Amino acid sequence: MRPTVLLRAEQRDTEQRTPITPKGAAALHEAGVDVVVESSPERVFSDDAYEAVGCPVVHAGSWLTAPPETVVVGIKELPDEPAELRHRHVYFAHAYKGQTGADDLLRRFVRGGGEVLDLEYLVDDTGRRVVAFGYWAGFVGASLGAMQAAGRLPVPLRPMHLDDLTGELEEVAGHLAGATAVVTGAWGRAGRGAVDALNLAGIGSSRWDRDDTAALDSDALVAHDLLVHCVLATEPQPPLLTDADRTRPGRRLRVLVDVTADVTSHLNLLPVSDVHTSWAEPVRRIWHEPVPLDAIVIDNLPSLLPKQASDDFSSALVPLLPGLFAGDAVWQRAAQTYQRSIEGLQP
Repeated sequence: MRPTVLLRAEQRDTEQRTPITPKGAAALHEAGVDVVVESSPERVFSDDAYEAVGCPVVHAGSWLTAPPETVVVGIKELPDEPAELRHRHVYFAHAYKGQTGADDLLRRFVRGGGEVLDLEYLVDDTGRRVVAFGYWAGFVGASLGAMQAAGRLPVPLRPMHLDDLTGELEEVAGHLAGATAVVTGAWGRAGRGAVDALNLAGIGSSRWDRDDTAALDSDALVAHDLLVHCVLATEPQPPLLTDADRTRPGRRLRVLVDVTADVTSHLNLLPVSDVHTSWAEPVRRIWHEPVPLDAIVIDNLPSLLPKQASDDFSSALVPLLPGLFAGDAVWQRAAQTYQRSIEGLQP
């Protein structure tokens, strides 16, 4: 019997990305893996595009009754039911850093005998992630920050074409003369995307990485107009911005973009911000005086450029998926991370 993955329909109407494009589904079929696709009106690629490459299209929620050996692949959160999860699920579970609801989710897998293979924890033997939406998360996040700083952020947000977004950034450049930004985690995927967007907006950026944030110069940080935070914390670190910085002399900082969006985690490096924002309300004011500070904390930034993000992600994930059924090391590491996370967890 050929192994099967089921491409799950997303719960959010603002989530248009897919981890497996039609091109990727065709490649998997050639590699000996069948792909079943749940119908989705939101997904950036149509049902017809998957059918055209030979994928059966089934109704949303079909994963619940799929054979237990089926691997369910998605992007974002599962529905709150059922109480027991019996399949192997490949998605961003956001359950390993103490996030809100993490233990409840893991207990559902323990009760059902299923397993999470978290996309964030697919790493090579050096610990480096092998699939990520990071570049486009950083690019979109910095773009939104630049538009907010220029007073040109559209509300509500809607998915965009890359050409339209880059055109908007070039327009923004005329409204931001002299503005500066600091990008933390600047040499990672998200950081590189952020710097590229800021360059298009004509904003000079300070590129901070591990050494700069370890020996933090708070005066220098708040002297910038815009902070784009791209540090993926995996262990506790001193915070980068606290309430004490509100009245720090020389503060120009007025826009904060948290690309990591780990605000409910104990690893949140920006404790001044602990609430996600949304497409409908993308900006939340944190400080009102002496200089207002606005935060953008959207946890699916790349979905605002759904086609580019999906194409890049699928091209990285699809070659790995056949190895899931062969016990390749990258999947074994993800399974071990899941097993460590449920140690001592009572169902």
